[in-house]
Amino acid sequence: MDAFKTVRIKNKTLSRFKSFSIKVSKSYSRTLDMVMDFFEWHGFLPDDRFGKSMVQEILKNRKRTEAMIAIIKDIEKNQTKPTNAMLLSLFEGQSEEEDEMVKWIEKIECKPLGDEVHIETTVPKIRYERLEDKMGLIKKDFGYVLDNVKLIKSSFGKNYFRLELTEGEIEKFKREIRNL
Repeated sequence: MDAFKTVRIKNKTLSRFKSFSIKVSKSYSRTLDMVMDFFEWHGFLPDDRFGKSMVQEILKNRKRTEAMIAIIKDIEKNQTKPTNAMLLSLFEGQSEEEDEMVKWIEKIECKPLGDEVHIETTVPKIRYERLEDKMGLIKKDFGYVLDNVKLIKSSFGKNYFRLELTEGEIEKFKREIRNL
């Protein structure tokens, strides 16, 4: 058991300390230890007024919290959402992808009459790149078809265009368009 020492305290202060100690701890020594630990831990002196230093601590903690929120939002925007979109696009079926493309195309420019409201949708980067590749193939095939169209000038009627493609080439184009 620890040895006890006495300290001289005014009666008014002692009565305040006893009532405070009953609320905080079982013993007076433990209460006094807790009070001293509080001041040492937070770096305050009993003479200090908490107004300025407490506000500074709150502001510093708020800045730290806001910095953490910014970091988490950045991680979500640059890592989690694109990764999730890539995984979803890898595991989706072909028919779901076509349905989503149709919905995406419909949402590009939806303007109600009289209002200038734009609905903006985002498309995962991998899906966008796939659509660009498909569009490139379609352009190439369409260019080939246009190169094989010939204008026939008729002497007895209207001029007309003749498509100079084989049946196999036409079937190939039909199959490619169905598979897109």
